[in-house]
Amino acid sequence: MSDNDYFHEKNPTITLRVWVLGQMVWGAFISSIIVTGIVGTMVAIWALGLLLPEESKQMPSPYGSIEIVQTISVG
Repeated sequence: MSDNDYFHEKNPTITLRVWVLGQMVWGAFISSIIVTGIVGTMVAIWALGLLLPEESKQMPSPYGSIEIVQTISVG
């Protein structure tokens, strides 16, 4: 067996590399939790949309009153 413990090396370069790797792994873990939460929320909204009656999906656009109709006269 080797007498060197590479995770607690006296060399500051190796110590810094291990610390940086640990920070990157922790950041990836936190971001995966956040992304999973966002995807879970989107799936829950989609599932609730499936439970709505079909008539609620056929309503006219609520933005119809603010749309401007432009007519072009050719002549």
